[in-house]
Amino acid sequence: MMRKEFDIVIIGSGVAGMTTASNLASAGKQVAIVEEDLWGGTCPNRGCDPKKVLISAVEAKDHIQQLQGKGLDTIPKVNWPDLMAFKETFTSPVPKQSKESLESTGVETFTGKAEFINDHRLKVNEDELTAEQFIIAAGARPSILDIEGKEHFLTSKDFLSLPEMPETITLVGGGYIAFEFAAIANAAGAKVHVIQHNDRPLKAFDRELVDLLMEQLKSKGVTFHLNIEISKVEKTSIGYSLRDDSNFQLNSDLVFCTTGRIPNTDTLNLENAGVEYDKKGITVNESLQTSNPAIFAIGDILSKSQPKLTPVCSFEASYVVSYLTGKDTASISYPSIPTMVFSGPKLAQIGVVVDESNDDYELSTIDATKWFSYHRTNEPISKVKIITDKKTGLLVGAACLNNEADELINYFSQLIEKKVSSSEVAKHIFAYPTIASDLPSLYS
Repeated sequence: MMRKEFDIVIIGSGVAGMTTASNLASAGKQVAIVEEDLWGGTCPNRGCDPKKVLISAVEAKDHIQQLQGKGLDTIPKVNWPDLMAFKETFTSPVPKQSKESLESTGVETFTGKAEFINDHRLKVNEDELTAEQFIIAAGARPSILDIEGKEHFLTSKDFLSLPEMPETITLVGGGYIAFEFAAIANAAGAKVHVIQHNDRPLKAFDRELVDLLMEQLKSKGVTFHLNIEISKVEKTSIGYSLRDDSNFQLNSDLVFCTTGRIPNTDTLNLENAGVEYDKKGITVNESLQTSNPAIFAIGDILSKSQPKLTPVCSFEASYVVSYLTGKDTASISYPSIPTMVFSGPKLAQIGVVVDESNDDYELSTIDATKWFSYHRTNEPISKVKIITDKKTGLLVGAACLNNEADELINYFSQLIEKKVSSSEVAKHIFAYPTIASDLPSLYS
């Protein structure tokens, strides 16, 4: 076994690990990084980036379909193999480019499984890495329902590398991954079923807007099965059969488990390093230090209330770099974080979420379907919710359901973070007609 010494060793080469490793090396630290799977992590290899490439086809098809009889005549078919080949042009170079990028900044890379020997020593294959400090950025992986036949479940990793789109797919779980994959598979011509164990899919989002999104997907052919708890997946001569403990039964060519993600805490031997964790991930203090102050944790492996999203991972990585280089030793302070469902249409929200006006907040619901910004492309629905603080009149939360929700939610994010009043927005002259030019009317 070869023993090597470093100032800092980082576990995981996703966006959080990449950011900390390269920046700490540039700051003069002797840095090593360990990756067990694909260099670059989930997001660019088998997560947000490839998913968004596939969604580009959904967006294009939706736009054309909306303008049928209004200047356009032919609805295109999604050529799945061609679309996947296009996706590969983004994902295939990632591992090599990510590893080379790290090494170009002076980071030493190790490929293999990382296991703590004690709080200053880490085993990777036949190497032993010692360091004064560690950063755990090992991320998360798809969770699998523990039911009979669970070995038949496919995951998001499999969906994003499907060579052909089958006639029927079933998504078990009603989170954002299910809604996004449902839109993609439906646009590609598959008959899509979504099974949710209760009546509250996308439970973190505004319920009215979730119901409206479901209606839009239903109108395109997606079938939702609510209050169904699958207990068995069985392989048949024609595909797979799903059953519950009552009378529900469904046949499908492929079955995907989309019940969320679980932190990769189980293979690191965290107990050997005195690092505490719970079922949601590693627990940390306000400086992102674990129960062992020499070991930090960032990204999707954390047990936290903030959404486990790529930009949040980047934010935490930048904070830890500042903390470890002495530039900022204050507690981490998260801004308002926008969350998105890239479905058809898109659903987004940020900040405070309320169902109705109360003593503290005023809720305004705006049907913008006939507003020029949305009517010009004949969008079937555009709904926006604005939440203001009654004492200050400032925007504190927003939610939107339309094809431009990803753009609109970022405008709302800036208004919330900068504490911009509606009167200040009214003084701006925006390029017209654009989504931004609607802001004075939405926030008034």
